[in-house]
Amino acid sequence: MTVLYDVPGPKARRRSLVISVIGGIVILGGLALLVTTLAAPRVNAGGVALPGILDPSRWDLVLDRALWRTIGRGIAATLRMAAVAAALALAIGMLLSILRTARSALVRVPAMIIIEFFRGMPVLLLMLFTLLVFSTGAYWAGVVGLAVYNGAVIGEALRSGIASLPRGQRESGLALGLTPLQTRFTIEFPQAFRQMLPIIIAQLVVLLKDTSLAYIIGYQELLNIGLKQGPTTFGSKYFFTLFFVVLAVYLAVNLTLSAIARLVARRTAGGRKHGSRRTAAVIAQLGGAGMDGGSAGSTGGDSSAS
Repeated sequence: MTVLYDVPGPKARRRSLVISVIGGIVILGGLALLVTTLAAPRVNAGGVALPGILDPSRWDLVLDRALWRTIGRGIAATLRMAAVAAALALAIGMLLSILRTARSALVRVPAMIIIEFFRGMPVLLLMLFTLLVFSTGAYWAGVVGLAVYNGAVIGEALRSGIASLPRGQRESGLALGLTPLQTRFTIEFPQAFRQMLPIIIAQLVVLLKDTSLAYIIGYQELLNIGLKQGPTTFGSKYFFTLFFVVLAVYLAVNLTLSAIARLVARRTAGGRKHGSRRTAAVIAQLGGAGMDGGSAGSTGGDSSAS
Protein backbone atom coordinates (compact mmCIF):
# COMPACT_ATOMS: atom_id res chain seq x y z
CA MET A 1 0.00 0.00 0.00
CA THR A 2 1.40 3.40 -1.01
CA VAL A 3 1.47 6.14 1.60
CA LEU A 4 2.16 9.84 1.33
CA TYR A 5 4.75 9.85 4.12
CA ASP A 6 7.31 7.53 5.66
CA VAL A 7 6.26 5.24 8.46
CA PRO A 8 7.47 6.85 11.74
CA GLY A 9 10.30 5.07 13.45
CA PRO A 10 10.78 4.37 17.15
CA LYS A 11 12.18 7.85 17.90
CA ALA A 12 9.39 9.60 16.03
CA ARG A 13 6.75 7.54 17.84
CA ARG A 14 8.31 8.30 21.22
CA ARG A 15 8.49 11.98 20.36
CA SER A 16 4.83 12.02 19.29
CA LEU A 17 3.85 10.24 22.50
CA VAL A 18 5.77 12.73 24.66
CA ILE A 19 4.24 15.71 22.81
CA SER A 20 0.73 14.22 23.17
CA VAL A 21 1.20 13.64 26.91
CA ILE A 22 2.58 17.14 27.48
CA GLY A 23 -0.23 18.67 25.42
CA GLY A 24 -2.85 16.74 27.37
CA ILE A 25 -1.36 17.84 30.69
CA VAL A 26 -1.29 21.48 29.56
CA ILE A 27 -4.94 21.32 28.43
CA LEU A 28 -6.10 19.66 31.65
CA GLY A 29 -4.12 22.18 33.69
CA GLY A 30 -5.69 25.06 31.80
CA LEU A 31 -9.18 23.67 32.37
CA ALA A 32 -8.46 23.15 36.08
CA LEU A 33 -7.16 26.72 36.38
CA LEU A 34 -10.25 28.06 34.59
CA VAL A 35 -12.64 26.14 36.86
CA THR A 36 -10.73 27.16 39.98
CA THR A 37 -10.74 30.82 38.94
CA LEU A 38 -14.45 30.85 38.15
CA ALA A 39 -15.32 28.95 41.32
CA ALA A 40 -13.51 31.43 43.57
CA PRO A 41 -15.66 34.17 45.21
CA ARG A 42 -15.29 37.61 43.65
CA VAL A 43 -16.01 41.19 44.60
CA ASN A 44 -17.86 43.29 42.05
CA ALA A 45 -17.35 46.97 41.29
CA GLY A 46 -19.79 47.94 44.05
CA GLY A 47 -17.80 46.10 46.69
CA VAL A 48 -20.33 43.29 47.06
CA ALA A 49 -18.89 39.77 47.40
CA LEU A 50 -20.35 37.31 44.91
CA PRO A 51 -20.17 33.52 45.35
CA GLY A 52 -18.29 31.44 42.81
CA ILE A 53 -20.04 29.83 39.87
CA LEU A 54 -20.04 26.43 41.58
CA ASP A 55 -21.87 27.74 44.62
CA PRO A 56 -25.34 26.12 44.95
CA SER A 57 -26.94 29.55 45.39
CA ARG A 58 -26.15 30.32 41.76
CA TRP A 59 -27.74 27.12 40.42
CA ASP A 60 -31.02 26.93 42.30
CA LEU A 61 -32.56 28.80 39.39
CA VAL A 62 -32.62 25.65 37.25
CA LEU A 63 -35.41 24.32 39.49
CA ASP A 64 -37.55 27.39 38.89
CA ARG A 65 -40.42 26.76 36.47
CA ALA A 66 -40.42 30.42 35.48
CA LEU A 67 -36.95 29.95 33.97
CA TRP A 68 -38.04 27.07 31.79
CA ARG A 69 -41.17 28.91 30.69
CA THR A 70 -38.91 31.77 29.62
CA ILE A 71 -36.49 29.42 27.87
CA GLY A 72 -39.41 27.64 26.21
CA ARG A 73 -40.65 30.95 24.83
CA GLY A 74 -37.20 31.61 23.40
CA ILE A 75 -36.97 28.14 21.86
CA ALA A 76 -40.40 28.56 20.26
CA ALA A 77 -39.38 31.91 18.75
CA THR A 78 -36.11 30.46 17.47
CA LEU A 79 -37.78 27.42 15.88
CA ARG A 80 -40.52 29.58 14.38
CA MET A 81 -37.95 31.72 12.59
CA ALA A 82 -35.83 28.71 11.60
CA ALA A 83 -38.79 26.74 10.20
CA VAL A 84 -40.06 29.55 7.96
CA ALA A 85 -36.55 30.48 6.84
CA ALA A 86 -35.73 26.82 6.06
CA ALA A 87 -38.85 26.39 3.91
CA LEU A 88 -38.09 29.58 1.99
CA ALA A 89 -34.40 28.63 1.66
CA LEU A 90 -35.32 25.27 0.09
CA ALA A 91 -37.68 26.98 -2.37
CA ILE A 92 -35.07 29.61 -3.25
CA GLY A 93 -32.40 26.92 -3.58
CA MET A 94 -34.50 24.87 -6.01
CA LEU A 95 -35.28 27.95 -8.11
CA LEU A 96 -31.64 29.05 -8.24
CA SER A 97 -30.47 25.55 -9.14
CA ILE A 98 -32.93 25.49 -12.06
CA LEU A 99 -31.72 28.86 -13.30
CA ARG A 100 -28.08 27.95 -12.66
CA THR A 101 -28.32 24.84 -14.87
CA ALA A 102 -30.28 26.48 -17.70
CA ARG A 103 -28.89 26.12 -21.21
CA SER A 104 -29.21 29.81 -22.01
CA ALA A 105 -26.28 31.91 -20.81
CA LEU A 106 -28.67 34.85 -20.38
CA VAL A 107 -30.31 32.89 -17.55
CA ARG A 108 -27.37 30.87 -16.26
CA VAL A 109 -24.83 33.70 -15.83
CA PRO A 110 -27.10 36.08 -13.83
CA ALA A 111 -28.10 33.16 -11.59
CA MET A 112 -24.45 32.33 -10.98
CA ILE A 113 -23.74 35.98 -10.07
CA ILE A 114 -26.70 36.06 -7.67
CA ILE A 115 -25.60 32.83 -5.98
CA GLU A 116 -22.00 33.95 -5.53
CA PHE A 117 -23.09 37.41 -4.33
CA PHE A 118 -25.40 36.16 -1.59
CA ARG A 119 -23.05 33.33 -0.58
CA GLY A 120 -20.40 35.97 0.06
CA MET A 121 -22.69 38.28 2.05
CA PRO A 122 -22.70 38.08 5.86
CA VAL A 123 -26.08 36.93 7.16
CA LEU A 124 -26.24 39.75 9.69
CA LEU A 125 -25.68 42.31 6.94
CA LEU A 126 -28.60 40.85 4.99
CA MET A 127 -30.79 41.07 8.08
CA LEU A 128 -29.81 44.68 8.73
CA PHE A 129 -30.32 45.62 5.07
CA THR A 130 -33.80 44.08 5.04
CA LEU A 131 -34.73 45.75 8.31
CA LEU A 132 -33.46 49.22 7.40
CA VAL A 133 -34.50 49.35 3.74
CA PHE A 134 -37.82 47.52 3.79
CA SER A 135 -38.85 48.14 7.43
CA THR A 136 -40.09 44.57 7.74
CA GLY A 137 -39.63 44.23 11.48
CA ALA A 138 -37.12 42.06 13.30
CA TYR A 139 -38.83 38.73 12.60
CA TRP A 140 -39.12 39.04 8.84
CA ALA A 141 -35.72 40.71 8.56
CA GLY A 142 -34.22 37.61 10.19
CA VAL A 143 -36.27 35.23 8.05
CA VAL A 144 -35.34 36.97 4.79
CA GLY A 145 -31.65 37.18 5.66
CA LEU A 146 -31.46 33.50 6.60
CA ALA A 147 -33.58 32.36 3.65
CA VAL A 148 -31.62 34.26 1.00
CA TYR A 149 -28.17 33.29 2.25
CA ASN A 150 -28.95 29.62 2.88
CA GLY A 151 -31.04 29.44 -0.30
CA ALA A 152 -27.97 30.44 -2.30
CA VAL A 153 -25.88 27.76 -0.57
CA ILE A 154 -28.55 25.07 -1.07
CA GLY A 155 -29.00 26.13 -4.70
CA GLU A 156 -25.30 25.57 -5.38
CA ALA A 157 -25.45 22.20 -3.60
CA LEU A 158 -28.39 21.08 -5.74
CA ARG A 159 -26.60 22.28 -8.87
CA SER A 160 -23.62 20.14 -7.92
CA GLY A 161 -25.94 17.17 -7.35
CA ILE A 162 -27.54 17.60 -10.78
CA ALA A 163 -24.14 17.98 -12.44
CA SER A 164 -22.94 14.73 -10.84
CA LEU A 165 -25.72 12.66 -12.44
CA PRO A 166 -24.90 10.62 -15.55
CA ARG A 167 -25.92 12.27 -18.82
CA GLY A 168 -28.06 9.25 -19.63
CA GLN A 169 -30.53 10.29 -16.95
CA ARG A 170 -31.52 13.46 -18.80
CA GLU A 171 -31.23 11.94 -22.26
CA SER A 172 -33.57 9.07 -21.36
CA GLY A 173 -36.19 11.48 -20.09
CA LEU A 174 -36.00 13.60 -23.23
CA ALA A 175 -36.17 10.45 -25.37
CA LEU A 176 -39.46 9.56 -23.69
CA GLY A 177 -40.95 12.86 -24.79
CA LEU A 178 -40.62 14.74 -21.52
CA THR A 179 -39.86 18.44 -21.64
CA PRO A 180 -36.55 19.61 -20.12
CA LEU A 181 -38.45 20.98 -17.11
CA GLN A 182 -40.39 17.74 -16.62
CA THR A 183 -37.14 15.79 -16.88
CA ARG A 184 -35.57 18.04 -14.28
CA PHE A 185 -38.39 17.63 -11.74
CA THR A 186 -39.30 13.96 -12.26
CA ILE A 187 -35.88 12.42 -12.91
CA GLU A 188 -32.96 14.67 -11.98
CA PHE A 189 -34.21 16.58 -8.96
CA PRO A 190 -35.25 13.51 -6.89
CA GLN A 191 -31.82 11.94 -7.32
CA ALA A 192 -29.85 15.15 -6.82
CA PHE A 193 -31.87 16.06 -3.75
CA ARG A 194 -31.28 12.63 -2.22
CA GLN A 195 -27.55 12.79 -2.93
CA MET A 196 -27.24 16.27 -1.44
CA LEU A 197 -29.67 15.68 1.46
CA PRO A 198 -26.95 15.29 4.13
CA ILE A 199 -25.36 18.56 2.98
CA ILE A 200 -28.74 20.30 2.93
CA ILE A 201 -29.58 19.10 6.46
CA ALA A 202 -26.16 20.23 7.66
CA GLN A 203 -26.84 23.65 6.14
CA LEU A 204 -30.19 23.78 7.93
CA VAL A 205 -28.31 23.16 11.19
CA VAL A 206 -26.20 26.21 10.34
CA LEU A 207 -29.41 28.13 9.63
CA LEU A 208 -30.77 27.23 13.06
CA LYS A 209 -27.60 28.44 14.76
CA ASP A 210 -27.61 31.65 12.73
CA THR A 211 -31.01 32.59 14.15
CA SER A 212 -29.00 33.84 17.14
CA LEU A 213 -27.82 36.74 14.91
CA ALA A 214 -31.38 38.09 15.10
CA TYR A 215 -30.43 39.06 18.67
CA ILE A 216 -28.63 42.06 17.13
CA ILE A 217 -31.76 43.33 15.38
CA GLY A 218 -33.93 42.95 18.48
CA TYR A 219 -35.81 39.72 17.78
CA GLN A 220 -36.90 37.93 20.94
CA GLU A 221 -35.23 34.58 20.25
CA LEU A 222 -33.48 32.17 22.63
CA LEU A 223 -30.21 34.09 22.97
CA ASN A 224 -31.96 37.42 23.47
CA ILE A 225 -34.40 36.10 26.05
CA GLY A 226 -31.83 33.98 27.85
CA LEU A 227 -28.87 36.34 28.11
CA LYS A 228 -30.42 39.79 27.80
CA GLN A 229 -33.77 39.54 29.52
CA GLY A 230 -32.87 36.67 31.84
CA PRO A 231 -30.37 38.53 34.06
CA THR A 232 -32.82 41.43 34.35
CA THR A 233 -35.64 39.11 35.39
CA PHE A 234 -33.81 36.66 37.65
CA GLY A 235 -30.81 38.70 38.80
CA SER A 236 -27.32 39.35 37.46
CA LYS A 237 -25.76 36.70 39.69
CA TYR A 238 -27.43 34.06 37.52
CA PHE A 239 -25.81 35.27 34.30
CA PHE A 240 -23.44 32.30 34.02
CA THR A 241 -26.26 29.90 34.91
CA LEU A 242 -28.38 31.36 32.13
CA PHE A 243 -25.42 31.20 29.76
CA PHE A 244 -24.95 27.52 30.55
CA VAL A 245 -28.67 26.75 30.10
CA VAL A 246 -28.81 28.53 26.72
CA LEU A 247 -25.64 26.76 25.63
CA ALA A 248 -27.04 23.38 26.66
CA VAL A 249 -30.28 23.99 24.75
CA TYR A 250 -28.44 25.02 21.57
CA LEU A 251 -26.16 21.99 21.82
CA ALA A 252 -29.07 19.61 22.38
CA VAL A 253 -31.01 20.89 19.36
CA ASN A 254 -28.01 21.13 17.02
CA LEU A 255 -26.54 17.78 18.02
CA THR A 256 -29.92 16.17 17.42
CA LEU A 257 -30.10 17.65 13.93
CA SER A 258 -26.48 16.65 13.27
CA ALA A 259 -27.29 13.07 14.31
CA ILE A 260 -30.23 13.11 11.90
CA ALA A 261 -27.89 14.35 9.14
CA ARG A 262 -25.45 11.49 9.79
CA LEU A 263 -28.29 8.95 9.78
CA VAL A 264 -29.60 10.36 6.50
CA ALA A 265 -26.08 10.24 5.04
CA ARG A 266 -25.75 6.55 5.88
CA ARG A 267 -29.18 5.72 4.51
CA THR A 268 -28.53 7.78 1.39
CA ALA A 269 -25.22 6.04 0.78
CA GLY A 270 -26.98 2.68 1.06
CA GLY A 271 -29.80 3.79 -1.20
CA ARG A 272 -27.43 4.89 -3.97
CA LYS A 273 -26.10 1.35 -4.27
CA HIS A 274 -29.49 0.08 -5.33
CA GLY A 275 -30.44 2.99 -7.64
CA SER A 276 -33.32 5.37 -7.49
CA ARG A 277 -36.63 3.62 -6.88
CA ARG A 278 -38.64 6.74 -7.60
CA THR A 279 -36.87 7.32 -10.92
CA ALA A 280 -37.31 3.68 -11.90
CA ALA A 281 -41.02 3.92 -11.13
CA VAL A 282 -41.37 7.05 -13.26
CA ILE A 283 -39.57 5.46 -16.18
CA ALA A 284 -41.62 2.27 -15.86
CA GLN A 285 -44.85 4.26 -15.97
CA LEU A 286 -43.64 6.21 -18.99
CA GLY A 287 -42.80 3.17 -21.09
CA GLY A 288 -40.28 0.98 -19.33
CA ALA A 289 -37.17 2.59 -20.81
CA GLY A 290 -33.91 2.06 -18.89
CA MET A 291 -31.84 4.82 -17.35
CA ASP A 292 -28.55 3.78 -18.93
CA GLY A 293 -28.86 6.25 -21.80
CA GLY A 294 -30.29 3.75 -24.29
CA SER A 295 -32.58 5.24 -26.92
CA ALA A 296 -36.24 4.49 -27.33
CA GLY A 297 -35.61 3.50 -30.90
CA SER A 298 -33.31 0.65 -29.92
CA THR A 299 -35.90 -0.59 -27.45
CA GLY A 300 -38.56 -0.53 -30.12
CA GLY A 301 -36.24 -2.34 -32.54
CA ASP A 302 -35.63 -5.13 -30.05
CA SER A 303 -39.31 -5.57 -29.39
CA SER A 304 -40.15 -5.68 -33.07
CA ALA A 305 -37.40 -8.17 -33.68
CA SER A 306 -38.73 -10.42 -30.97
